[in-house]
Amino acid sequence: MTKKHQSSMPEIQFKSNAALERLGVLAGEWNVEMSSMSFHPDPSAVVHWHISFEWLEGGIFMIQREEGLSPEVPRGTWIIGPDDAAGTYCVLHYDSRGVSRIYQMSLDDSTWKIWRDFPGFSQRFTGTFNEDGKTITARWEKLSDGLKWEHDFDLTYTKVR
Repeated sequence: MTKKHQSSMPEIQFKSNAALERLGVLAGEWNVEMSSMSFHPDPSAVVHWHISFEWLEGGIFMIQREEGLSPEVPRGTWIIGPDDAAGTYCVLHYDSRGVSRIYQMSLDDSTWKIWRDFPGFSQRFTGTFNEDGKTITARWEKLSDGLKWEHDFDLTYTKVR
């Protein structure tokens, strides 16, 4: 019999961070409907996703996993962590199309914002929580020409667990 390899590194205990505690409202499973898509050939189409938010590394980051329930929705992963100096969050995004982006994010009692300012293609997301926190009504906008923000698509998140 062989012994299992054991790390000589001690387990690290992390201090809690109030900014991370605010993310708790997102934790769980969500069904998402995407509609009014500027890029979809059928403007009345509705596309469905399943998204989960869970704690990573004992609660020092949050991970969002996206599973498209339609072929036109890519699978994606987001890793969310606080930026203490800025008072916001940083989001690392990667999806099955090979798209990798870094976003900034803020979250308060009723509003969730995500944005990316990049020459040639900026994006912004605004989501509003209902009173019980189990529904989020949101929209993505894009800025391609550097002058005028355009509607990209709408989202409705419904918490299922």
